[in-house]
Parts: sequence; C-alpha cells; structure tokens
Amino acid sequence: MNLKDQFYNYIKDLQDTITSKLEAVDGKATFKEDLWKRKEGGGGRTRVIENGNVFEKGGVNISAVHGKLPETMQHYFGVEDADFFACGLSLVLHPKNPMVPTVHANWRYFEMYDQAGNIVDQWFGGGQDLTPYYLFEEDAIHFHQVCKTACDNHHPEFYAMYKAKCDDYFYNSHRNEARGIGGLFFDYCKATEDMTMQQWYDFVSEVGDSFLDAYVPIVEKRKHLSYTEQNRNWQEIRRGRYVEFNLVHDKGTLFGLKTNGRIESILMSLPPHVQWVYNHHPEKGSEEEKLIAVLKEPKNWI
Repeated sequence: MNLKDQFYNYIKDLQDTITSKLEAVDGKATFKEDLWKRKEGGGGRTRVIENGNVFEKGGVNISAVHGKLPETMQHYFGVEDADFFACGLSLVLHPKNPMVPTVHANWRYFEMYDQAGNIVDQWFGGGQDLTPYYLFEEDAIHFHQVCKTACDNHHPEFYAMYKAKCDDYFYNSHRNEARGIGGLFFDYCKATEDMTMQQWYDFVSEVGDSFLDAYVPIVEKRKHLSYTEQNRNWQEIRRGRYVEFNLVHDKGTLFGLKTNGRIESILMSLPPHVQWVYNHHPEKGSEEEKLIAVLKEPKNWI
C-alpha cells in the first residue's frame, strides 16, 4: 500500500475512534456527519457535535483533496504547473464549562507531483495543543507528558523541538500572547538520512493515537466543576483570541480558503459564543490574570 492510502485509511479509523469516545464522554450529544465533495477533486467527511452536556461545539473532520495546485500555492512553494494530494484529520473541541480547556489537533500528509505524475515532494505535519481558560497546572503537565512520551519513542529531541515550534506558531503576535499552553507542532517532515517517510508515518500516527490519552482525562476531571457567569464571560473573551488566531495567522485555515476548501468544514473551528470587550484586562491577582501571565511567556511544563 502506498503512503497516501496508508495514511488516509489511518485517519478514517482515527476519526471513528475519537468521535465514539467523545460521544461517550459527553453523554448527550452525538456527531452529525456530513459527506462532501470538492469539484476540483476529492472530498471529506465532516463530523460536528453541538449543544451537548460537555461539548458546546466541536468538529472532527477528515479530508482528502487533489488536483492542480492553485496559483497562489504555486507561488508559495515556488513551483509551476504542479499537482497535489493532501489528506488529514483536523479537530477542535469547545467545551461548555470554562474549567475545561479547548483543544485543537491536526495530522496531515501532502504530496506534490510533476506533469508526468511523479512525486517531487512529500511531507507530514501536525500536532496538538491545549487552550485553557483557567489554568490547572497538573492538567498542563499531563497534556505535555503524553506528548513527550509519544515523541520520545521516536527521537530524544522531538519533544523539545516540537514543543518550541508550537509555542512559536500558536502565538497571537498582535496581542503579544500565546493562544494557549501549547503542545506539539511539526511541519514539512520529510525523508532524511535519519528518518524515512515510513518512520515519519509511525511518529505522526503515534501522536494521533495519543490524543485521547492527553485530553480525555482532563475533561473527565473538570467537566463537573461549578462556574459562574463571570467565568463564562471570561471564557467567551478568550475565545475571541482563539478566533483572531485562526483567521489571521493559521496556515491551515488560509490553505483551505486558498484551495477552494469547503468553508463550513474550515470554519467549524470557530466557537458559537464569543465576546470582544474593548480594552479588557483581568483583575489584579485573579485567576484570569494568572492565565495571562503564563500566556505572555512560554513555560516548560515538564
């Protein structure tokens, strides 16, 4: 089996595994499935959950698209008249309870072809990151420890390297603060003397398999905690920062928009209730200020 089929089969199975587990965690809502096709080639399977006991909104999507690389992306990659194939799983979960963090994850594979159909470039990318509204340090440590364990099984330097890249990438430079407390981010993972493409597949799939272990125990621990209207307002203000990152900085969102991706699937990452409060600052010494202090300066959790 070639690598693109191997990875596409993997993300189809992973989507089933993740959505089944999340439905069990929620206990009320189920994922609505939406199959779609892209006229230029390919399509996807979008699954969205809304108005549950735990998850206010979330999506776990897979897609596999192919065809002529759009002109804007040809300029980006410095190529002419190239064709491409891209597949991946992307998920975002926005819980109702402000004590439960939002989470994002993505694992993807990309191939580029010359006019004869030969592969001229290929790579993996992805990662997973946590965006809390109230900081529980033991949750941050747990999330990062699961990430580190998955990385350590493949290379002793992967965790430190991809943790740093995550801190750099998920950063709202216009706000001078991180989107959350990070995790892993890796891109353009290509064959080298040290790593074959099959070894990259093994690494990316292990990170994908680790997602539920990283996130679900945190949800189970926090989903029944009480919260106030003030807590909820803070959550919605912080969600505004999340939206800003996705629409201003996120490469995946921009790639989807520039390749005529399915807009409903691309923007399913946006939360349903958001606030933008003019010149908002948390109270001195508050739990909200504690979070902001951590977001201003990346922290080593392990």
